[in-house]
Amino acid sequence: MIEINNNPDRSATFHGQGPIAVKVSPFARRLQRGIAFGVVVLPLVGFIVAMIQLWKYGISVVDVALLAVMYVVTIIGETVGYHRHFAHRAFDTSKTMRAILAILGSMTAQGPIVFWVAVHRRHHAYSDREGDPHSPNLHGKGLSGLVRGLWHGHIGWMFTDEQTSWARFAREILQDRTIFKIHQQYFFWLAMGLVIPALLGGLITQTMFGAFSGFLWGGLVRIFLVNQAMWCVGSICHRFGRNPFRTHDHSGNVYWVALLSFGEGLQNNHHAFPNSARHGLKWWEPDFSGWVIRSMETLGLIWNVKHPSAQAIRNSRQPTVHTAQATYFE
Repeated sequence: MIEINNNPDRSATFHGQGPIAVKVSPFARRLQRGIAFGVVVLPLVGFIVAMIQLWKYGISVVDVALLAVMYVVTIIGETVGYHRHFAHRAFDTSKTMRAILAILGSMTAQGPIVFWVAVHRRHHAYSDREGDPHSPNLHGKGLSGLVRGLWHGHIGWMFTDEQTSWARFAREILQDRTIFKIHQQYFFWLAMGLVIPALLGGLITQTMFGAFSGFLWGGLVRIFLVNQAMWCVGSICHRFGRNPFRTHDHSGNVYWVALLSFGEGLQNNHHAFPNSARHGLKWWEPDFSGWVIRSMETLGLIWNVKHPSAQAIRNSRQPTVHTAQATYFE
């Protein structure tokens, strides 16, 4: 285990020089918006169809199991892999484990790994300031500003005309041949995240309806739920929540988001110690991904795991804990 001190967000981004974003061609802009539209709408349609199916026919044990297993393994791919390992280098691991985490993260439909890492590091470098790609706090005051900001932080940012510079914010990911190959294969791995539960559903039930239901619940519904949980981290958790630590932004701990996102909703903890593998700094804070990392460390699958020192935690606490909601409504 490696103990770290409080590390301001800008020093934890591992970025180089150059513009923070690049303009894209009209064709690339249309393609980017089309993909974003598909990521938002198709899982939503699947979720609606699943709710109709649930109302008419109920849900089988197989469907529940496929939804739960696919939710757990793919969100771990994002939280443990995309986020804590690739974006923040919170621990070291083998090439094989890096590839597994990158593949599982790709199945969440949160974007290819170079794109995701670049956007996230840019978010930390400019958190809740001009340059933050998905801050909900830069869209005016009052109710209209709140609504516009939450919409932008949750979904709207994906439809902008710019692309975060990969060369500046994710250079070492671009230079890793194996991981960049997985990045290039993103749509294949995304499709596999839909095909696998469909195949399992069909094989277990020996019916075409079982295959369709597996595709629906383990595929589209799972993507919808994972996306909503993760998007709440960028919208809800930067507008509301508790702020036990001093940071340079509006990050807050929202425990119900942390439960759904396996610890990512502990945003104030994370922005105070961005390189930490553990977001839950108290035993009772919901950080399932942190528990997974601890188990992986015990098994020898990862090493050089970074955690904040007890002294750093004490030094970084606010004099008085307050809530983001009380602070940001003006």
